[in-house]
Amino acid sequence: MTDQAHPAEAALPGKPTAASRTTLSHIMTGNDTNLLGTVHGGVIMKFADDAAGAVAGRHSGGPAVTASMDEMVFLEPVRIGDLVHVRAQCNWTGRSSMEIGVRVMAERWNESTPATQVGTAYMVFAAVDSDGRPRPVPPVIPETERDKRRFQEAQIRRTHRLARRRAIKELREKRAAEGLNEQ
Repeated sequence: MTDQAHPAEAALPGKPTAASRTTLSHIMTGNDTNLLGTVHGGVIMKFADDAAGAVAGRHSGGPAVTASMDEMVFLEPVRIGDLVHVRAQCNWTGRSSMEIGVRVMAERWNESTPATQVGTAYMVFAAVDSDGRPRPVPPVIPETERDKRRFQEAQIRRTHRLARRRAIKELREKRAAEGLNEQ
């Protein structure tokens, strides 16, 4: 299935990047820690998924589900007592999918120092109808030069995702044709 715009769906009006941009914030507690005493990566990943899901739902005007996490990078550890802000926006849209960019920032809850970037993620969401089938999404309209750069980078990531998927499928088919099916 391709994710290119179809003529009948091209009539959906575009939405500017700012229309669905959101920030979620949360203070990290002892319940969020791993065995090393820092915040568990999975806690940050869920928080990123929550923010990205809000953006996807806002942009598409209805339900959207996580299709993939293209990349999650942890730059710095997050500690108990950090106030974590997850900022998310729609970077790119296809026919029914959206790439949501996420930036994770952290600051000490009791200090007035600036927040520092502690992580980033790129997540792909698919808009779905009430039966769980893909539904069309409005195109995203990049507003700033930064938004335009993010849109172009998202197109590159999409191209790489599709090429990787195609290469893996071809390898599996080749191995199957050679009688090398793994059980």
